[in-house]
Amino acid sequence: MKLSILIPVFNEETTLQALLDLVLESPFQKEVLIVDDSSTDGTPEILERFRGREGVRLFRHRRNRGKGASVRTAIAHVTGDVAIIQDADLEYDPQDYEKLIAPIVDGEEEVVFGTRVPLGNPHSYVRYYLGGRFLSLLANLLYNQHITDEPCGYKAFDAQFLKSLPLERNGFDIDPELTAKVAKRGIRICEVPIRYIPRSFSEGKKIRWIDGLMAVWVLFKYRFSPAKRRRG
Repeated sequence: MKLSILIPVFNEETTLQALLDLVLESPFQKEVLIVDDSSTDGTPEILERFRGREGVRLFRHRRNRGKGASVRTAIAHVTGDVAIIQDADLEYDPQDYEKLIAPIVDGEEEVVFGTRVPLGNPHSYVRYYLGGRFLSLLANLLYNQHITDEPCGYKAFDAQFLKSLPLERNGFDIDPELTAKVAKRGIRICEVPIRYIPRSFSEGKKIRWIDGLMAVWVLFKYRFSPAKRRRG
């Protein structure tokens, strides 16, 4: 089993080195697909330290396009059996890879989402916690799911299934798009508890309230749009 780790990066000089060290220490046969979304801080210099490392592949957007665009760039280069999306901000712990991918490796699931809810993880802003609970409720109502943490960034997939999804979103709304398009395939989304260490705006948190409104719009948009399959 080969694990593909997709890492979208934009201006993460304070956490990137530590995150990549943890990722590379994970005990899996793996490829690490890092997409620098035109960072303007010290991120490119940090990434150069990893150029040539076994299994590491670096890509760079000439202009900032957003998390979703970076994830889609990485997906196009996946050669593994299982794929996991890993943010570069250290909010999510690579030590949780095993539990995230186990249901896929065992052939029980095609998709597994992390959930920060059952473990009682801390949250940096109450409005973000409540917003996440609202998005989960909305996704459950629209798509007949039973998920607890729709906006969680830790998502694992059978790689061929992920590559079959016709993804379009460029920003943080890639997460609700993934939720919607997985559900439209008739899949009941599996969740596993993960660890979560939130960061504040002063520490570099990028998602804003407007992204929550966009997530609501995306969930509605794809619920009432015809399901499509990716070509090629």
